[in-house]
Amino acid sequence: MTHREVLRHPDAEALALSVAAILTTRIVERQAASGIARIVLTGGGIGTAVLAAAALEPGRDAVDWGRVEFWWGDERYLPAGDPDRNDTAARSALLDHVRIDPQRVHAIEGPDLSASAEESAEHYAEHLRGHARPEDHGDVPRFDVVLLGIGPDAHVASLFPEYPALHVTERSTAAVHGSPKPPPTRVTFTLPAINAASEVWVLASGPEKAEAVRLALDPRAGPLQVPAAGVAGRDRTLFLVDEPAAASLPHDLGRPIA
Repeated sequence: MTHREVLRHPDAEALALSVAAILTTRIVERQAASGIARIVLTGGGIGTAVLAAAALEPGRDAVDWGRVEFWWGDERYLPAGDPDRNDTAARSALLDHVRIDPQRVHAIEGPDLSASAEESAEHYAEHLRGHARPEDHGDVPRFDVVLLGIGPDAHVASLFPEYPALHVTERSTAAVHGSPKPPPTRVTFTLPAINAASEVWVLASGPEKAEAVRLALDPRAGPLQVPAAGVAGRDRTLFLVDEPAAASLPHDLGRPIA
C-alpha cells in the first residue's frame, strides 16, 4: 500500500481552492506527458465545491479541457439530468463552463437508459474495459486521479460499511441497493477499480467527518468496516482535509497548507 499523505487546510473554502489548484496542475502535467488526462470525479458538497473552484481557478486556461476524460466513481441511479445525480452537479459546477469533448464525458446510465442498476453497472464495466489500454494491465484505464469523498460512516464512492459491494473483487463496478443515505439505489466502482488509479485523493470537510478520517488512517482498520481504509493509489494516496475534519488526528500528523 502506498504511503498516505495528509494535507491539512484551515477551512472548507481553503480546501476547495487548494484541491482545485492541485488538480489543475496535475491535469496539465499529465497532458504534457501523455496527451490525455483521465480523472474520476466524485459528488457531495466538497467534491462539487472543488469543481466550482476549478471553474474559477486562474490556471484553468492552461488546461486543454477537450483532452480530459471524465469518469465517475459512483452515481445515484436516477435519470439523466436529475439534480441529485453526481454528473448533473459536475456539469453545473465545471463541465458546462469549459470546452469539453462530450465523447470524453463518461456518465453512468440511470433508469432512463438501463433496465436495472445491475445492467447499468455491467454497461459501465464494459465501457471501462473498452477504454483500458494494454499498458494498463487490467479491465479499467489507469486513471491519473480518482477523487473520493468520505462519509461520516467512512464510506467512499457508494461502498458502505459491511455492504456486499465491498466483497466484489473480480469486477470493476457493482450495483448497490438499500443505501443508508438516499437515494437507495446506486452504481459504484469497486475497491479494485479505485485502487487501479495512479493517485487516489480522499476529500474531507467538516467536524462530522473527523472520526471517519481518523479511522481511515488507522493502520488497524479493515475495509469491510471502514471502506476508506481500503483505498490506495498505485503511486500516491492523499487525504485532503480541513481542520474540522482533522480534529481527531494527532496535531503533528499531516502537512498544513495555508
